Amino acid sequence: MLVSLDTPYVDTSAADLSLDLGGPERPALHVRDLDLPGGVRLRLRLLGASHQVVLTADGSAAPLTETVACLPGGPPHLPGTLHDEAGGYRFTATVLRPPAGELRTRVAALRADLADDPYALVGVFPGDPDAVTALAVRPDPPDGSVAWRTWHAYPQTNELVLTETVVALR
Repeated sequence: MLVSLDTPYVDTSAADLSLDLGGPERPALHVRDLDLPGGVRLRLRLLGASHQVVLTADGSAAPLTETVACLPGGPPHLPGTLHDEAGGYRFTATVLRPPAGELRTRVAALRADLADDPYALVGVFPGDPDAVTALAVRPDPPDGSVAWRTWHAYPQTNELVLTETVVALR
């Protein structure tokens, strides 16, 4: 699903992103709820400062909340990897700085690939068609987990941040 967002783009660069697990739901510009097999529910949330995913599964005590955003009040830190084996949570992040002109090509392809995907949400911020935040869920991984990927494009700094999260449910 492709949505145009009617709000200023507040992200500044990849260096300002941080990862917050377990925090509160933040004000969202657009929300997409997905029900997956096995009693799994994902809430994809586009924030003015990036994204939030809330995962709820039957039998779990509390939802898992992942926020990747420019969060006020703390030093930014987006880990390259974070593995919590006990909790079954794996996160990876990569920052790309593509050659001149390639960011626009990559963002255009991403928008085209995910625009009609029933398990995706792409937010386009006003002022620059390459200022996007996108989330896509793999609805039925073979190993009993749930997984999603995100893309955060920063045309002003020519950066594309890719994240991938896998949460084991069993």
